[in-house]
Amino acid sequence: MDIRNILKNLREKNGLTQEQLAERVMVTRQAVSRWENGETQPNTDTLKLLSKEFNVSINTLLGSPKSLICQCCGMPLSEDGMISREKDGSFNEDYCKWCYADGSFAYDSKESLLDFLINHMPDSDNKPEAERRALYDRYLSQLKHWKA
Repeated sequence: MDIRNILKNLREKNGLTQEQLAERVMVTRQAVSRWENGETQPNTDTLKLLSKEFNVSINTLLGSPKSLICQCCGMPLSEDGMISREKDGSFNEDYCKWCYADGSFAYDSKESLLDFLINHMPDSDNKPEAERRALYDRYLSQLKHWKA
């Protein structure tokens, strides 16, 4: 589904007219109409307001064009409910809600996350802990939060 259909569906699902949505995100009714007709798309600031208004991520508003991955633990963020939030309630699409919430990270170091992974991730291959730790460390080191 593309952005025009997503916006129209969200607006109708929330029982809003184009005029009401326009007022809430500080644009004209004509702007909302142009979005829904596919003539234009909301700018970045308006996407943020729409995200907050409808309680969905910007990625969802845009039709989920990219696969989001937590840049702390590497978990795929397949649903908006998994995505972290800032103190103001806005989505932070870089992290999962378990690694980052309300402006704070859950893990103060990569070592503390590695300890968690070693103790909680299944080990069907029965690899030694040191080997598993090295494997996780290599993967985490590629993520934005842990890059040197």
